[in-house]
Amino acid sequence: MSTAGFNSQNGTGTGQTYTNGPSQNPVALQQPPGVGYGMNHQPAYNPMQAKVLGPPNPALYASGPHQPVPPGPQLGSYPPPPAQPLLTRPQIGVLPSHTPPQSASPGPGPRQAQATPPAQATPPPPAVTSTSYYTGPPAWQYAAPRGPAPNHVNPAAAAPSHSSAQPPGPGAPPTSIHGYPQPGTAPPPMNPPPPHTYQPNRPAYGPPPTAPPARPPGATGTPPPPKVDAQCWGAASSARPPTEPDTQEGDVECPGDVAGNGPQAPNSYNHVDNRMAGAAQPGPPGRHLGHYPSLPPGYQNTLAPPPSSLHPALQAATQPYTQGPQPYQQPGGPGPDQLSPSMAAMSLQSGTPEALRVVNLLQERNLLPPAPVPAPTPCLTQDLQKLNCSPEVFRCTLTSIPQTQSLLNKAKLPLGLLLHPFKDLSQLPVVTSSTIVRCRSCRTYINPFVSFLDQRRWKCNLCYRVNDVPEEFMYNPVSRSYGEPHKRPEVQNATIEFIAPSEYMLRPPQPAVYLFVLDVSHNAVETGYLSVFCQSLLDNINALPGDSRTKVGFITFDSTIHFYNLQEGLSQPQMLIVSDIEDIFLPTPDSLLVNLNECKELVQDLLKSLPNLFEKTMETQSALGSALQAAFKLLSPTGGRMSVFQTQLPNLGVGALQSREDPNQRASAKDVQHLSPATDFYKKLALDCSGQQVAVDLFLLSAQYCDLASLGCISRFSAGSVYYYPSYHHQHNPAQVERFQRDLKRYLTRKIGFEAVMRIRCTKGLSIHTFHGNFFVRSTDLLSLPNVNPDAGFAVQMSIEENLDDMQVVSFQAALLYTSSKGERRIRVHTMCLPVVSSLSDVFAGADVQAVTGLLACMAVDRSVTSSLSDARDAMTNAAIDSLSSYRQSALTIQQPGLLAPACLRLFPLYILALLKQKAFRTGTSTRLDERVFAMYQLKYQPLAFAMLMIHPALYRLDDLSDEGALNINERTIPQPRVLQLSVEKLSREGAFLMDAGLVMYLWIGRNCHQNFLSQVLGVSSYAAVPEKLCLLPELDTAESQRTRALVSWLRDQRPFFPSLHIIRDESQLKPHFMQNMIEDRTESALSYYEFLLHLQQQISK
Repeated sequence: MSTAGFNSQNGTGTGQTYTNGPSQNPVALQQPPGVGYGMNHQPAYNPMQAKVLGPPNPALYASGPHQPVPPGPQLGSYPPPPAQPLLTRPQIGVLPSHTPPQSASPGPGPRQAQATPPAQATPPPPAVTSTSYYTGPPAWQYAAPRGPAPNHVNPAAAAPSHSSAQPPGPGAPPTSIHGYPQPGTAPPPMNPPPPHTYQPNRPAYGPPPTAPPARPPGATGTPPPPKVDAQCWGAASSARPPTEPDTQEGDVECPGDVAGNGPQAPNSYNHVDNRMAGAAQPGPPGRHLGHYPSLPPGYQNTLAPPPSSLHPALQAATQPYTQGPQPYQQPGGPGPDQLSPSMAAMSLQSGTPEALRVVNLLQERNLLPPAPVPAPTPCLTQDLQKLNCSPEVFRCTLTSIPQTQSLLNKAKLPLGLLLHPFKDLSQLPVVTSSTIVRCRSCRTYINPFVSFLDQRRWKCNLCYRVNDVPEEFMYNPVSRSYGEPHKRPEVQNATIEFIAPSEYMLRPPQPAVYLFVLDVSHNAVETGYLSVFCQSLLDNINALPGDSRTKVGFITFDSTIHFYNLQEGLSQPQMLIVSDIEDIFLPTPDSLLVNLNECKELVQDLLKSLPNLFEKTMETQSALGSALQAAFKLLSPTGGRMSVFQTQLPNLGVGALQSREDPNQRASAKDVQHLSPATDFYKKLALDCSGQQVAVDLFLLSAQYCDLASLGCISRFSAGSVYYYPSYHHQHNPAQVERFQRDLKRYLTRKIGFEAVMRIRCTKGLSIHTFHGNFFVRSTDLLSLPNVNPDAGFAVQMSIEENLDDMQVVSFQAALLYTSSKGERRIRVHTMCLPVVSSLSDVFAGADVQAVTGLLACMAVDRSVTSSLSDARDAMTNAAIDSLSSYRQSALTIQQPGLLAPACLRLFPLYILALLKQKAFRTGTSTRLDERVFAMYQLKYQPLAFAMLMIHPALYRLDDLSDEGALNINERTIPQPRVLQLSVEKLSREGAFLMDAGLVMYLWIGRNCHQNFLSQVLGVSSYAAVPEKLCLLPELDTAESQRTRALVSWLRDQRPFFPSLHIIRDESQLKPHFMQNMIEDRTESALSYYEFLLHLQQQISK
């Protein structure tokens, strides 16, 4: 195992293409040489390719002209192959091959531990064996794969049923998405459905009536008894509930899973999962679909529509493409013989849409919109669009999916999804039911984009199999009516959560278990973090998510490992010291993790005494690796969350590291070294943790180099989080202390899911080939998440394997199965529907520039590690050159001079330049190695909305705030100043400007700032009186102060982490940091925005 970090395959050694690492070349991995995706054998376009460029100024690429570099080191103990000349641009990475890592946790031998105080005798340690995730079956056995892989279903089983899916012909009224008559085409319903609004405090909907009203003929009486098979969560009392009721690639039905498979049990519906403050969002209104009595008999056998009729998904062109409404067909279901024209047929009939308005970037300088950039709206019918998943949760880089891979390659834009699956939601429909309805073939959960052929059958929108509607699903808990399955909440909400019935489990879900691993070396005590941690945990101990089974434990370490016996009945906590760190063992395994409710007083006593316990320590060494091994042994039987606090480079025992940073090279224009791990110890241990349902969160609080590139692997591969507080000190850096306190409170009290897995499915013909985020890929498309938190984002890259000619829409579904902190097994499902288009103009019109930028940032991080930083920088520039060049050559009908872009991509070059100047990728500017690696981690881990602030900060003027256009939230007035361009020319010496850069905010005060602002907002008499290190806005009883504080606190409330605020003057030490974020200005090492545009134009016109 070498140190190739991000280009790992999770240590599986299987050669699969599903990695957390770099974008792989799908041609090389999944096809014979020379054969690509699609019918025309087109190789997939890879935006992370580097080609030789001739920059107009060496400042753009401070590392010098690009030289082709061989792919990164192989994940094995062999030296990399010699470099070979490349005829084309290098691919983003090569597929590594290596053997699975073995467990890094040796089994302990019998040994004695020192007990302090000596009053308590220590029993001899039991024999503990460490189970490697790879060297034998883990304690939690996963079900074996069975059946066909999803999205690659048996053609016979998945073939569309033409006879049942035929669209209506001339003799029948047009039907809606579910096959029922559209409003206005049939007699009005006898009983109009009630409005579909959710009331926050309404009790759960009750069970169905004991005698369902007027069952239609043919309804079954009693369903067959449930059956239990390999798909269930857990196979024995010792087995863990592993996966979504789809364990591995092949899915087998579970009890109560599909049509009539489960007992008739009460089902309830409630939507109360209000976790986030703020105004409740109204749920999507129900659709008016008509009733069954008005359906014409024999409507399934009607003729296909005439070739000239348009598919309704295209009718969004009444938003900008077409004129007049058209009848709507079943989405995605028809076969080739029922093919209706694609969006290209009607493209641009009613004038050019705003997204395709031609913009000359060299002439239009003020392109930045005054408000944050919204996500584009897919070109779907209003009926479909109002049911679609929120872009805050599920977003695609292209809101119009190309029909073929060759069309996608022509656009030169990456295709991928960005997800925020466990996001805190103000409204979350929650369904309790004994029957979770899923497709029998591909295991898709029923959703708003399936089609009902009649009361008893529905067609899957991913594989097109026709499935039966279970008896219980006929009852609608919202309207309390029978016979309307199309109005069930599962079919009315693109985001929904199921509480899994008890038949799904053969053992109780795991309890909430929290283990805190604390650095108590001299360096740690000096920072003062221990007091802040202990006080924060004391303040929030009753708010830890959990129930009566919640357990907690503590381990401290320096050159030895200290355990704490908190067993009920002790008068005070007992410290147990293990000094043999080479072969770590647990001195008293049964009393180190204790029930929080039963032992709360002992836990509180320990937290009050810990800071003083090590006050005088002079121990400077850090045996972090051994402490992690001990913590892994302690958590393995149950799973849980490990929170590690570290303040220095580990330098003792296993996992010891040496400093690899040369401070003299921080501002070097050459390539940055040591972005990959120095050892595979932390990754191996993380994989062991993942196998035992343990996630590791790392808090790094240090003023010195800690090798985050190596340490971060422990969190990255166990689905944990990384928090970094550079130069943390309780006295010298109050801004970091406040940030640590606020982050810690959120961390301790936020929602958490345990033993989770997530699977992303997509319509047949699309495939997923690379994942980004913190996780372990357990099988080809199943992400293992021992913990899932509401602040984690994920990204996936996709390709088009089969032409989508016979489809008008495609769908994507993410299903997250987890155990709540209360011990409930839940499944959160998000479904998104997008149109398919056949013209390049329509592909460009649907481009989501922020999603494209976010996905490119993830790919560039991988490229930096597997190849080189300069390679990644070149590749990002190429992405802008290629897409704008393709637009000019293939999509523009009238050639014009200048650098031209469609309006939807007008910000693309600006965002690419922002990435090149971002801390993760910049060169020629002094950047600490740990800070660079942390910035890379953030780009891969943060949800898109937060990552974009880190890429392109927002700048506001504060000295002229007014209530015009302000928001009113919870009786607070929030001013909404316009967003300014990131250029010094927008600053004024007479003003005050706030820069929001995600993790940090700067309030810059001009030298001649208005006296009114200084006195009314900062409470000082003059510019000279502004303190040097001011981090707080004083609470003054003035309108100006209230407006400013309202805006800052509202911006902070929009994100899960706490950005520190620095109030700076012209002479402040932090002014260079503020100025480095002025993306559009030239620096010594990088071009200005205008120079960058000239460079792009020069490359495009070659």
